[in-house]
Amino acid sequence: MYYIGIDIGGTNLKAGLVDEKYQITATKKQPLQFTSMEQMGEALAEMAIGLIEENHVPREQVASVGMGFPGPVDDKKGVVIKTVNIPIRFMPVVEMFHRRWDGIPVHLGNDADCAALGEFYHFEDKNIESLILVTLGTGIGTGIILNGRIHTGVNGCAGEGGHTVIVHNGEPCTCGRRGCWERYASANALIRQTMAAMEQHKDSIMWGLVGGDLSRVDGRTAFEAKRQRDAAAQDVVAQYLDYLGCGLSNFINIFQPEVIALGGGVSHERDEDLLLPLQSMVLEACFGREADRHTRLVKAKLGNDAGIIGAALLGLQGR
Repeated sequence: MYYIGIDIGGTNLKAGLVDEKYQITATKKQPLQFTSMEQMGEALAEMAIGLIEENHVPREQVASVGMGFPGPVDDKKGVVIKTVNIPIRFMPVVEMFHRRWDGIPVHLGNDADCAALGEFYHFEDKNIESLILVTLGTGIGTGIILNGRIHTGVNGCAGEGGHTVIVHNGEPCTCGRRGCWERYASANALIRQTMAAMEQHKDSIMWGLVGGDLSRVDGRTAFEAKRQRDAAAQDVVAQYLDYLGCGLSNFINIFQPEVIALGGGVSHERDEDLLLPLQSMVLEACFGREADRHTRLVKAKLGNDAGIIGAALLGLQGR
């Protein structure tokens, strides 16, 4: 049997055919272009049907279809409540999908939750029951797996770790609060912090790394300059890790998960510059540090495939 996973991004739809070993065997991608929710519902069904037809997979060999949306969903009603950056409000996705492919089980999930589920099913230790995925990107995306299941909360909006406050009355966030974790520890936050330090330190190596052009600053700039022993970059990285570690410690103190996996571009930094210092910081900051078992802080493995795999496996959740 196969499972189909569809990842709805800000600019593209990506679908994958996933086998019983949780591996992607085929993919399909197309631009996200629609003028109405009805058009989008049609596009999702056509994409799934096209994926199996192109790979000569009979419909009866597909166990279920899952979709990950950037926003809260109601899987029981088959409705996407709203999405970020896409004009969707209370969209009856499952009903729309069944107009083209009737009878197939269709499940909906938040995209960050789906990515966490993908990492959970692919984790090397198959005995774990809890995992939190923290993705460092434009914001901070988080997905929570507890007792082997996605934790969605009372309204499908659980797991928005990026919008927990770590600096009271701090920087304003797009969510309406101030001092949110993602304003200080996302990849975009690191870029802003790097640029601010460069403006204050005109002699910093970081200027040479970007050819004197602030628009070329990215999440790697400060880390690379730190490795060249640039003092300003060392301060940026130390402050960034402090912010990141604060939020991770909060998660551990609340959930004590077996695993926290870090994803996103920043997570690809060398272990000695990112993962190892974070492991020490969160262990020191967390309750239960005297115990003989602690949360494992690791790097995520699946990259952009996590969302497709997790969406495909939503049907295994018995939701």
